[in-house]
Amino acid sequence: MTFDEYHKRAVALIDNESDDEFKAYMAFTLGVVGEAGEIAEKFKKITWHRAGVVNDEDREELKKELGDVLWYLTALSEALGYSIGEVAELNLEKLEARKKRGVLRGDGDNR
Repeated sequence: MTFDEYHKRAVALIDNESDDEFKAYMAFTLGVVGEAGEIAEKFKKITWHRAGVVNDEDREELKKELGDVLWYLTALSEALGYSIGEVAELNLEKLEARKKRGVLRGDGDNR
């Protein structure tokens, strides 16, 4: 599946109950943060309760949460007028430029 295919299918599932653009931005942003928080929570439990051992069940649960993050990112991208493919492409261009400058790690955007 391409990002464009994902984007088309994902935006068909957006159920925006408000005409308030800012509320949509906030709902999708908080969705990204909330789902990313669920990933962090799972890793916290893996770290503290199982000495950092990630099992197959963990991987499947994390895959679901990563999908939720992707969906909210796509919804936010759509609300801002971009496709998730455009966002992905811009991100790769930025990272490739940082790598070329030798600042892939750290604060390479300001160099």
